[in-house]
Amino acid sequence: MKQEELRQIEFNRDGFDDSELLKIYNSLLLPRLIEEKMLILLRQGKITKWFSGWGQEGISVGCSYAMEKEEYILPMHRNLGIFTTREIPLNRLFSQFQGKLSGFTKGRDRSFHFGTQEYKLVGMISHLGPQLGIADGIALSNKIKKNRKSTLVFTGDGGASEGDFHESLNVAAVWDLPLIFCVENNQWGLSTPSEEQFRCKQFIDKGIGYGMNAIQVDGNNILEVIRTVRKINQEIRENPKPFLLELMTFRMRGHEESSGTKYYPKGLQDEWAKKDPVLNFELYLLEQGVLTKESIEEIKKSFKDEIQAGFDTANAEDAIIPNIEVELADIYAPFKQEVQKPNGPLVEKRFIDAIQDALIQSMERYPDLILMGQDIAEYGGAFKVTEGLLEKFGKERVRNTPLCESAILGASLGLSISGMKAMVEMQFADFVTCGFNQIINNLAKINWRWGQNADVVIRMPTGAGTAAGPFHSQSNEAWFFHTPGLKILYPSNPYDAKGLLNAAIEDPNPVLFFEHKGLYRSIKEEIPSDYYTVEIGKAAIVSEGKDFTIITYGAGVHWAKEALTKFPDTSAEIIDLRTLLPLDTESIYTAVKKTGKVIVLHEDCMMGGIGGELAALISENCFEYLDAPVIRVASLDTPVPFAVALEEQFLPKERLISAISSLLNY
Repeated sequence: MKQEELRQIEFNRDGFDDSELLKIYNSLLLPRLIEEKMLILLRQGKITKWFSGWGQEGISVGCSYAMEKEEYILPMHRNLGIFTTREIPLNRLFSQFQGKLSGFTKGRDRSFHFGTQEYKLVGMISHLGPQLGIADGIALSNKIKKNRKSTLVFTGDGGASEGDFHESLNVAAVWDLPLIFCVENNQWGLSTPSEEQFRCKQFIDKGIGYGMNAIQVDGNNILEVIRTVRKINQEIRENPKPFLLELMTFRMRGHEESSGTKYYPKGLQDEWAKKDPVLNFELYLLEQGVLTKESIEEIKKSFKDEIQAGFDTANAEDAIIPNIEVELADIYAPFKQEVQKPNGPLVEKRFIDAIQDALIQSMERYPDLILMGQDIAEYGGAFKVTEGLLEKFGKERVRNTPLCESAILGASLGLSISGMKAMVEMQFADFVTCGFNQIINNLAKINWRWGQNADVVIRMPTGAGTAAGPFHSQSNEAWFFHTPGLKILYPSNPYDAKGLLNAAIEDPNPVLFFEHKGLYRSIKEEIPSDYYTVEIGKAAIVSEGKDFTIITYGAGVHWAKEALTKFPDTSAEIIDLRTLLPLDTESIYTAVKKTGKVIVLHEDCMMGGIGGELAALISENCFEYLDAPVIRVASLDTPVPFAVALEEQFLPKERLISAISSLLNY
């Protein structure tokens, strides 16, 4: 059969000279040859898992080839060609695949679940969709900096079913972000065909719904992919706006190798094999005289030698020796806080004013700090915490967001990846559930996974006592207390609120900052007018005593002080934790050893609350000092009710008084 009859793709070489066509061929061939090697290694048991991009190389190579080296790309499972086109040394890729120390995740994550600032790549997590929100943040940073850079992010036809797809495209459209959303349409989500994933005819039909330009190209035609991405970039670097790019292709192998392809209709793979991007481009270059059969063999031999050398280097590397100290040390990005002592005159401030003070002074201190949240700009936020900040710092830095917590939390991480700081206000702490995945699996884990810090503060108006019912009153700090990599702050007074929020913004790690709504306007004190910080990870002694200890935080501090007025002849130590993660166990143990009797008090429900962990720590480390069982006092194990009488019954204030009496009489 003649070459012309074999070739199924029509190429247009306008704008590409022979030398560039040869360069593109080399870029296209390398990931295919690595794939061949990986499939052999998989059969030999030398690697454990492989997600194949066989037949989709035109997309990965074409898109990355058309981007500038300093522009970020956010790839997915099947994008080996992005990593090779960015010229990552092969030995490091093989080390990553084999879980060696020279890989990008120190053996902590697999295959392409990694990123690297050196090569401007941001690794995915298995949940797929969150990549898109991160890309929003990187593109936002480029737009704010006016650096005329584009960003490109991948998803698949299956991943585009997730809510993050809608949220992220909507944000990019509303904010006119210079960003290309690439939908790699290989027509199957694992074993589920497109007709069971979506009802629209094609993904470009979605563009009009977002007010976004949408283009469809043959993803197996590498020259069309390069030409299209270059054209889009030329436009959005000058006139920022997002594009939806649908790249049509087919997944020739299983979702991952062990899943196979038995679910494909008979003959489908054979038809798509005729459209193989590597074979078709090779045949075209033979026709054009750019390649000869001899030069093809020389190129392949050279690449195979390079691949083997890279594998041998990685394979010779010693296996990782587990080290607990190393694992724990990488949970947080390195940072040694230097507490900024307070100066300036004392001014009486309410809790809410102290929060606003911190935001203003941190915005002045960090020009790259961006505030994001629903209604935080002109309206000033649901609780008016950010009132007046728009006039001080402008619309670029004080940003209203659509109702899309996941995309905005993802964008906050994207800003951090781009070297900026972000503060996200949850309108109510309850609404964080809509962005839970970004916090738990992206923000919290990313430094441990590949050394990228998340310089993000999430403000969480929390707590009951305002007759707001079950969806505006929850205390949900325990949800995050279980997650390594987060820092959790929960101040009880204006002084700490200002100092800890300043410290949280200064810290390059992800911080959840809980603010009890009931304290916003109910308490006030004199605090320094100038900028200062409070030590993160250090509890405070609110009152000293010898009869028993109450360990608490937030509104619990005020409940404890109020309850003790009913026991005037009692001397009690009150410990305000202030920081829940990392926990100040030294202060806890010191207080327990001093009094021998302990109440752990919090507003959250009893079951699964932080109090259970505190009681266990005290029991394990201070058992011989205890003169009575550790008592937990918490809210009822029900949702937060709306009616005032029911809410008062739900909260632990009355039960605290009973607990004190029982403990004193033990």
